[in-house]
Amino acid sequence: MDFFCYHRDRPGSLPLRSELLERHWSYMDQYAAEMIARGPTFADDGETPTGSVHILDLPDPATARAFAFDEPNYQAGVYRDVLLRRWDNLLGRTMWDFPGGPTTGNRYLVLGLGPAPAAADLDTPPDSNDLIAYGPLLSDDGSAWLGTAALVRAPDGETARGVLTAGRYAGIEVHVWEFGGRR
Repeated sequence: MDFFCYHRDRPGSLPLRSELLERHWSYMDQYAAEMIARGPTFADDGETPTGSVHILDLPDPATARAFAFDEPNYQAGVYRDVLLRRWDNLLGRTMWDFPGGPTTGNRYLVLGLGPAPAAADLDTPPDSNDLIAYGPLLSDDGSAWLGTAALVRAPDGETARGVLTAGRYAGIEVHVWEFGGRR
């Protein structure tokens, strides 16, 4: 089962985040084989961290919750909240398989959050060359559509937003994102 996890930073937590960097990476190293995608999000300045995305293949919702809430930054209070949902990997690959590589172009996390009149964007968009990861957000049992999450390479945030169908979501968030992991 695939899960999308987005830890959002608490304002003013950058010093604590920096202090815990090695503990965070060591924790994530335990899940290296399960990772589909990972990386930090940033404010519009492209430098100030605002969160951390992890998409993983885990056995069940209980394991996903343990992953999200045992994470050292979460335990220490770096994060203000966590979005954790089942996710369907429509591209069938990891971020490391993305043909554009980790450094070419600007990259974004795009979250389309329900509820909507009906599920939207359940198929890969026709022009998917710039999609790094893409799929619907689902309930724990996988039966209910709750939104869509995408990691995309795009020239700007507005172009990235266009990967999701306008008017089909209660809200769409766009965050600057980069490939994560040890450097």
